[in-house]
Amino acid sequence: MHKKLTLPSKPCLVCARPFAWRKKWAKDWDEVKYCSERCRRQRSKAGTA
Repeated sequence: MHKKLTLPSKPCLVCARPFAWRKKWAKDWDEVKYCSERCRRQRSKAGTA
């Protein structure tokens, strides 16, 4: 049985909340920086302002 407690996690660069590994990020987990699309958008707006 797969245990969700053993999944790797890291903090989001925008909100600083920890987020866990997801299967859709399996190939590029090292490049994932944001926990959600909302945080990704907020980061890009803050960077251009």
